[in-house]
Amino acid sequence: MNLFDITKLKTELANLEEETLKEGFWNDSKNSGIVLQKSKTIKNKIDKYTKISNEINNLIEMSELLSEEAEEGEDDDNSLIKDIIENTKFAQKEIDDLEVETLLSGKYDINNAIVTIHPGAGGTESQDWAEMLYRMYSRWANSEGYSIQELDYLEGDEAGLKSVTFLISGDYAYGYMKSEKGVHRLVRISPFDSGGRRHTSFASVEVLPEITEDIEIEINPDDLRIDTYRASGAGGQHINKTSSAIRITHLPTNIVVACQTERSQIQNRETAMKMLKSKLLDLKEREHKEKIEDLKGEQKDIAWGSQIRSYVFCPYTLVKDHRTNFETGNVTGVMDGDLNGFMKEYLKNYKEEV
Repeated sequence: MNLFDITKLKTELANLEEETLKEGFWNDSKNSGIVLQKSKTIKNKIDKYTKISNEINNLIEMSELLSEEAEEGEDDDNSLIKDIIENTKFAQKEIDDLEVETLLSGKYDINNAIVTIHPGAGGTESQDWAEMLYRMYSRWANSEGYSIQELDYLEGDEAGLKSVTFLISGDYAYGYMKSEKGVHRLVRISPFDSGGRRHTSFASVEVLPEITEDIEIEINPDDLRIDTYRASGAGGQHINKTSSAIRITHLPTNIVVACQTERSQIQNRETAMKMLKSKLLDLKEREHKEKIEDLKGEQKDIAWGSQIRSYVFCPYTLVKDHRTNFETGNVTGVMDGDLNGFMKEYLKNYKEEV
């Protein structure tokens, strides 16, 4: 699928803009919001394509000018050569970014991403590793211009976390983050081991697309158990001092979601329902079922040890993705959010995955 067929995109944008002029368009806030979001996304694509096209045309003109000067026997214009080199590097980066976006053709790639991190067995070691992954994804999201909203957080016993769920918002957040689904393995000298021994820790990362309002998921209210509770923890940003936290259990599948970070019980319930719908849609598509009622239950297909990526801090430094074989020795950079290389290689190899 060519996401940058400019003629097609311009036609689609014109049709959407024509729709906004129809009588009664603004009376339907749900539909108008969907149309406006689609228009914004298409405009961004057209702007990116136009910007790159202009850069390339500019480079061609500069190169022709340099060639004319050389034919006329003039000395090399060092400033012009320098500008051509710098502009070429800039255009190459823009083209690389555009190439990645052409790979984002999955049904829900453009959606926001709901991410949940769980530590594996190992207590404090794995809980600390889960916290490190949360920090890594937060830094990646911030560097890419995405916003992050923490939805649920359960602190670890001594350090780290027992679980965290957060929302990454922005165009194609899910398209990029889907590459992170699976088990992540850490090898390091443990800061919690007085003997300074090397430890291996695991944490699982679940990534789901946030369901938009135009996607209908019918859920029988009788299938839900809704509990309210007061968030627990040591305090600070992860504590909610009122009993406004919400936990929803979908009884047929035993899927559980929770939200405790909104100000009111109503807001937490709305957010938790969005999370539940995303989980049910994911399960529905994996089981190829027509109705939610036909689902058997959440499939636990993550096994500790079947990692998608390894992060080795000692005795050498290496981060390697076992699906694509992409690797780097810059562990510090990766933990600071430099994940684009891994994501791009995944998209190249698994571009048809949803």
